[in-house]
Amino acid sequence: MVTRILIVDDKEQVRQDLHTLLALSDDIEILGEAANGQEAIRLVEILQPDVVLLDLEMPVMDGCETASQIKALAPSCRVIILTVHDYPAAKHKAIRAGADSFFVKGTPIEQLIQAILGEFDIVEEDL
Repeated sequence: MVTRILIVDDKEQVRQDLHTLLALSDDIEILGEAANGQEAIRLVEILQPDVVLLDLEMPVMDGCETASQIKALAPSCRVIILTVHDYPAAKHKAIRAGADSFFVKGTPIEQLIQAILGEFDIVEEDL
């Protein structure tokens, strides 16, 4: 079964790099990309992805607000945060907003792919 994803990051180079790396997996289909939370919400409505790979810090609407709105709009869509913010408060805020997983940019792509494919999520002891 192929997992359909949406990549959301305000930096075009990050989106391109993720697209290139994730496209190597036969189990992942990249439906589209968005540069901010507002675009992401619109694309979630249209494309109905299984997973949204989401940056925390973006213009227009930040990742936590975006995650919260995605979960309200599409409760079964998994939200994976990918950010440079490697501190517990960011992780807690993202999880409270509805994120299913939380990764720091630079995490090995294999781990990110496992999360996208639903092979693991954050568990309470990770918090």
